[in-house]
Amino acid sequence: MARKTIFITGGASGIGRAVAQRFADGGWFVGIADIDEAGMAATAAMLPVGQSSCHKLDVRDRAGWDVALADCAAASGGRIDVVFNNAGIPIGGAIVDLTPEEIERTLDINMKGVIFGAQAAYPWLKVSGPGSVLLNTASAAGIYGTPGASVYSATKFGVRAITESLDGEWADDGICVRSLMPSFIDTPLLSHATNRASNEDIRTRVVNAGLEITPVGDVAEAAWAAVHGDKLHILVGKTARRIAFASRWMPGSLRKQMRSSNRPLGK
Repeated sequence: MARKTIFITGGASGIGRAVAQRFADGGWFVGIADIDEAGMAATAAMLPVGQSSCHKLDVRDRAGWDVALADCAAASGGRIDVVFNNAGIPIGGAIVDLTPEEIERTLDINMKGVIFGAQAAYPWLKVSGPGSVLLNTASAAGIYGTPGASVYSATKFGVRAITESLDGEWADDGICVRSLMPSFIDTPLLSHATNRASNEDIRTRVVNAGLEITPVGDVAEAAWAAVHGDKLHILVGKTARRIAFASRWMPGSLRKQMRSSNRPLGK
């Protein structure tokens, strides 16, 4: 049987790197995509020799997607079984404090990048199906809108919607569509400021709010389970599970909590 291939955006660090390691450990060929060439090389160095390829890709570049996927398939032996739409950026703060440039960049990377990725992935996944997978990184912020992270929440609700829509749209083609919904994950993104006007990094806000930070390895295991299972949305971390439970069974209490709190609850 030919070795399976996963193509991962945002593969230079964090979740993308952890998922690359998990799938390589499972015997898969890994296509690593990112704009960070040094980070991609570092990820590749952690994988077995000959089991990965690196592809510089800005997910906002639709034509770039086609080139990167074709190059990955050429390196892997001609097939791509999973495309992991993982690249994304954080943004937080009151919506009135965000600049148009910050908003547009977040929408472009977190939403447009996922849509372009789905378009570009489709022909490859159709050929390698049935059982091929488009896996998208959503967030706990895509379960209930988070105060102080309205734009980020909007993008992750969008990723959730794309996942659900394509799960139906591509069913007859034998393509499975899944999303990961992590809460706060221990990745370099937590060291970023919430927005350009803030001096406080995300990690500090999370710790001060008393919320847990989930090991990145938990997301990698969730990605493996998503690809090999049949759940549409996979929750990762206590915060994600708590929000999902409250949104279903205690929506009034959750609304009250969100209205009285301005702390972030997304990835």
